[in-house]
Amino acid sequence: MAADAIVLGAGIIGVSTALQLARRGKSVVLVDRRGPGEETSYGNAGLIQREGVVPYGFPQQFGLILRYALNNRIDAHYHWRAIPHVTSFLAKYWWHSNLSRHQLIARAYAPLIEHSISTHNELIEEAGAQDLIAKNGWTELFRTSAKRDGELKEAARLRQEYGVTFRELTSADIRVEEPDISGDFVGGLKWEDPWSVRDPYALTMAYVRLFENLGGRVLKGDARSLSQTATGWRMVAGDGTVEAKDVVVALGPWSDTVTKPLGYRFLVGVKRGYHMHYGTSEGVKLNGWTMDAEKGYFLAPMNQGIRLTTGAEFALRDARKTPVQLERAEAVARTVFPLGERLDPEPWMGARPCTPDMMPVIGQAPRHKGLWFAFGHAHHGLTLGPVTGQVIAEAIAGEQTLIDISAYRPERFGA
Repeated sequence: MAADAIVLGAGIIGVSTALQLARRGKSVVLVDRRGPGEETSYGNAGLIQREGVVPYGFPQQFGLILRYALNNRIDAHYHWRAIPHVTSFLAKYWWHSNLSRHQLIARAYAPLIEHSISTHNELIEEAGAQDLIAKNGWTELFRTSAKRDGELKEAARLRQEYGVTFRELTSADIRVEEPDISGDFVGGLKWEDPWSVRDPYALTMAYVRLFENLGGRVLKGDARSLSQTATGWRMVAGDGTVEAKDVVVALGPWSDTVTKPLGYRFLVGVKRGYHMHYGTSEGVKLNGWTMDAEKGYFLAPMNQGIRLTTGAEFALRDARKTPVQLERAEAVARTVFPLGERLDPEPWMGARPCTPDMMPVIGQAPRHKGLWFAFGHAHHGLTLGPVTGQVIAEAIAGEQTLIDISAYRPERFGA
């Protein structure tokens, strides 16, 4: 089979990239070892985070780092055996998270985030997926006035510098907006710009159907079979081989299965996360996407039930599940909201691919013609899928890209 482009990886980044290429008249084959949207893209909190212009940094306060070292928190957990393998990544992650460097990174990162809603909206309308979207933002709840005041001050800065909008909530406001939430919350912060997705997997599949309606093909295949030819790239997929001039590596935390054999060394860490769905009693309702900010878990009213998501687990990508954060979070969440029975047979786990400078790798490979990278989106894969796909598609097509993507170039890691 011949095509203009092969996209490796059928998560939200790969699906969006394949779709954006197909929208520009390219013949595209989307390849994954599993079905589309079945890995990391399946289990996120369902937020298109227009407010997320500042990527999640590594704590800089020594006291907080010591508290994390106790390894008993909801928002972060680590495997002792993984520490020797992730020390280099964590050290550089900490270095880039220094206040001055972090602010520079945010300014480079913000253009991607600024187009997150508009690029999703185009695809949502074309895919007829409006019923999956809520447009009423999300809320952080605060247990202490110190945390509340600090977050509101930061929100005011982001509003001034990046134009994001928010609303301060009093305890009384919280009771009005979420009457079934209880607890000693002194206030909240309602981010008004973000959209929420009631079923991230269903949204990914809506994009897949649109891609197929535009002539795209979805095949099963092993990315490790990729090889360069005199005119482009070839791989085994489906019942035969596929050849194309261009190939996009959008394999998330598994991107190294292609990049390493081709001689590229990216320092990409993994933040694993867990979720579980819960039922509710009759008359009980969670109205919006809600974070217990000081405890570090998220409650989201999904089509499958109330989705409880955890923070970050630092572990080897393929290590066994250890959902201790979920157990801790559930115990706290039940004191805040009347969660019903567990609806999933076991906790879901996914792996977020993270670079030490908190920005994705987007652009053309420096030493291979027709090879493109689109991975490392950390907590914002769902948010940045369509805009990443658009700028990659524009670059492949030789068009002016929507934004300058030089800040995300692979060469910044010495690749």
